[in-house]
Amino acid sequence: MLTSLQAGVLDVAYQVQGPENGPPVLLLHGFPYDIHAYDEVAAALAAEGCRIYVPYLRGYGATRYLSADTPRSGQQAALAHDVLALLDALGLERATLAGYDWGGRAAGIVAALWPERVAGLVLGDGYPIQDIAAAATQPAEPAAELRYWYQYYFHGERGRAGLAEHRRDFCRLLWSLWSPSWRFSDATYALTAAAFDNPDFVDTVIHSYRHRYGLAPDDPAYAETERRLAAQPPISVPTTVLAGADDGVTPVQGEAAVARHFHGPFRYEMLPRCGHNIPQEAPAAFAAAVRERLP
Repeated sequence: MLTSLQAGVLDVAYQVQGPENGPPVLLLHGFPYDIHAYDEVAAALAAEGCRIYVPYLRGYGATRYLSADTPRSGQQAALAHDVLALLDALGLERATLAGYDWGGRAAGIVAALWPERVAGLVLGDGYPIQDIAAAATQPAEPAAELRYWYQYYFHGERGRAGLAEHRRDFCRLLWSLWSPSWRFSDATYALTAAAFDNPDFVDTVIHSYRHRYGLAPDDPAYAETERRLAAQPPISVPTTVLAGADDGVTPVQGEAAVARHFHGPFRYEMLPRCGHNIPQEAPAAFAAAVRERLP
C-alpha cells in the first residue's frame, strides 16, 4: 500500500506492509532506482512478520518538497535527516535500516551519528560516508574514474540538460553498465523509470553529484552534520555489508578495507553474478541480511 505523510521538509510517499506490531524495517533505494527495487525483499520480510516501510527518496516518485523555498539538495546529510524525520513522523524510536547507493549512505550516516535510532544495519557497497574534502582534491585510480564518467558529466550544464531531456534513456544506460549480469525486462525498468518524472529529480540529482566534490554549496540546515561527517565517523551498530561481484560502478573493496570503518558486530558478503542494484538482483540474500540484523 502506498501512502504519504509529512516528515521534515518533505511529504514522503512510501509503501508499507506487514503487521503494525512487527519489528520496523526501513528499506532505502538509491540512484537511479526507486521503491520497486525492494518488491521481493519487502514481500518476504512482511510475510515473516516485519513492518516494512519503503519510501521514495527526495526527488523521486510521489515524494515532494513541502516548500518551493527548500533547496533541492541531494547532499548526504540531507538524505540522512530525511530518514530521521521519517522515523519521527512514523513514531519509531528505533528501526532496522537497509539501503544501497543513496539509501545506504542515508542509513549509514544515521547509524554513525545517531546509533540509538538504529537496531541493525544492512548496506550495499561498503562504508557509505563521503569524504568530500578528499574527493575534491585526490583523484581515484583511472579505472575508477572511468566508472564515474556520469558524475563528471553532471558537473556541467550540458550534463544537467542531458539528464533532463533524456532521463529515461540515461538511467537505463546506467542500469545496464552497473549490473552487466542482470537481464532486466522493459517492463521492470518502466516500473521504476516513472519515478524519474518527479519535478525535482533533476535538481536533486545534479546537486548530489556536484556537492560530493565540493562543487555545490551545503544547504545551511545541514552544515553541522556535514562538519561531523568530514571526520569519517565509524559505525558501531550491528552491520552486514553486501557487495556485488559484478558491480559496474562501485569498485569492490574487499572485506579488510571495509571492516575498518565498523566497530561493532560486522559481516561482509560478496554476492556472485550481482551488480549494483543488490536488493533487486539478489533479493533472497538481501532479505537474509536484514533478518540477521533484526532486534
